[in-house]
Amino acid sequence: MSDATMQVPPQVREMAEKTVDQAEKAVTAFLDAAAKSVEMVPGPAKEVSKKTLSMTEQNLKAAFEHTRKLLRASDLQEFMRLQSEFLSSQFSAAQDHMRELGTEMLSSAKSASQNEGH
Repeated sequence: MSDATMQVPPQVREMAEKTVDQAEKAVTAFLDAAAKSVEMVPGPAKEVSKKTLSMTEQNLKAAFEHTRKLLRASDLQEFMRLQSEFLSSQFSAAQDHMRELGTEMLSSAKSASQNEGH
């Protein structure tokens, strides 16, 4: 089974890559609009919102990049290796994001409580 090559016609692969490109452009436009909306968030919550949006953008970029790699996989073994690497890297990124978000939320809470005290 490790010799199983993936027989995907070039036209299908090209169409799939174009679809991924279109989806990425649409997501980028959405994220740009979301970034403008975040600028209107008042107070310390703005920084948490910016951080969350940034993390979302990183995750989506990683997903699009991963999808492109999967489309180019030459066999099932490479496909499974890419999938395993992606899941591992995303788990690691999620842990980092949770740590960063916790720090940002703590900082925002401190800032908000200091502003209330004055």
